[in-house]
Amino acid sequence: QVHLVQSGGGLVQPGGSLTLSCTVSLSGREFTRFGINDMAWYRQAPGKQRERVAIIFSDGSSEYDDSVKGRFTISRGVGENTAQLQMSQLKTDDTAVYYCKIQQLLPHGVLVPYWGEGTQVTVVS
Repeated sequence: QVHLVQSGGGLVQPGGSLTLSCTVSLSGREFTRFGINDMAWYRQAPGKQRERVAIIFSDGSSEYDDSVKGRFTISRGVGENTAQLQMSQLKTDDTAVYYCKIQQLLPHGVLVPYWGEGTQVTVVS
């Protein structure tokens, strides 16, 4: 089985900082045989579609949505089963539920997605 546990989030004033963490737990032979291709953070604001904020690949490269470039930083832990999203210079527009997502790489290039339960980030004066 694959479990994603998120932590962090909360309430912060504009200009403040928060860090989100995601820990991936793999158990069972069928799940531990294959690696994690990428880890990403998405967010969904009320009335809006879910959007990808940042992604980091197994080679260490990363990509960011234009709205967060220069303010957010995604990283993976030493064991590579954890991911963090450091958020700074937060704006009210960053208010959303943030989701961690991983994709596990199976044979023949098949990618299987798994999602975290989501955590609320609220930026308010």
